[in-house]
Amino acid sequence: MTTERIGPPVIASEREMLRAFLDYHRATLAMKCDGLSDEDLRRQSMPPSTLSLLGLVRHMAEVERTWFRRVINGEDIPLVWSDEGDYQVAYDASASTRSEAFEAWQAEVEHSRRIEEAAESLDVTGYQPKWEEDVSLRLVILHLIHEYARHNGHADFLREGIDGTVGA
Repeated sequence: MTTERIGPPVIASEREMLRAFLDYHRATLAMKCDGLSDEDLRRQSMPPSTLSLLGLVRHMAEVERTWFRRVINGEDIPLVWSDEGDYQVAYDASASTRSEAFEAWQAEVEHSRRIEEAAESLDVTGYQPKWEEDVSLRLVILHLIHEYARHNGHADFLREGIDGTVGA
């Protein structure tokens, strides 16, 4: 898998800019996984952590699903890997494969894109039960940018530990 990562524009509308930054961070996570075997992708950081690149991909599938489908779209669906709503299950990629994790993640990204594109504005709201309040699509996109940026930092260290590859 080769990932093309396009830098966000420096001048654009708010929505175009947010969309571009989110896609940039999505592509960064995929890029960090490029060229690695399933075994490499499952390699854990250091005890006691079970964090792996594949676990991050699985986790981000859950994040996309939760914030776009469950919160903004109001879909009553379980998490991808846990019917009980346990987000930690996604991090355990010990029996997972690249194809399983990436297919789920890419499917959720496509759902997210369709939901965002169909929304009339960034002011569309959905209910976040964990916070017990409504949130805007704007906040959801910003939250996902934050989640990806944070976890892409983890991905940087994980990738460097696997094969020494560093860089943006």
